[in-house]
Amino acid sequence: MAFSIAIAFVVRLLLVLLFLPFSALDKILNFRGALAQARRAAPSEAFAVVLILLGLGVEIGMSGAILTGLADRAAALILAGYCLVTAVLWKPFWRPGDFWTNSQGVARGLFWDFWKNVALAGGFLLITFGVTATSVDSFFAAPLSSTHPYGITEVAAP
Repeated sequence: MAFSIAIAFVVRLLLVLLFLPFSALDKILNFRGALAQARRAAPSEAFAVVLILLGLGVEIGMSGAILTGLADRAAALILAGYCLVTAVLWKPFWRPGDFWTNSQGVARGLFWDFWKNVALAGGFLLITFGVTATSVDSFFAAPLSSTHPYGITEVAAP
């Protein structure tokens, strides 16, 4: 039983490890760099600061919810959206224009980062919706419910 709980925890930890602690800590320790990056998508410095603070809140709060299992489905949906938004805003591989002309160009790196964000969103959506039509229905019936990831349920023997 403890082994099963450990695996469930490690799987969730692997999903949020990018955000908690690495990305959140980087935003805190390198605030000026984060601000410079946010300025590329923000109309003003004040709005860039708000974006960074919102990002920190999402990365820390939603990661914590996923690890603890408290409203983890809604938290995973928020993190999936966060991954997709950051892919579009900060990994626009289509902008540099060198994707087809330079195999070492900026666009190639952004291309892979963009799709990694999309794939990570898919992992979070698995927590949100599960893997069956029934689990999708249960999310829409109670979107703030928890999946109870560390509970052990008895499975009837065949």
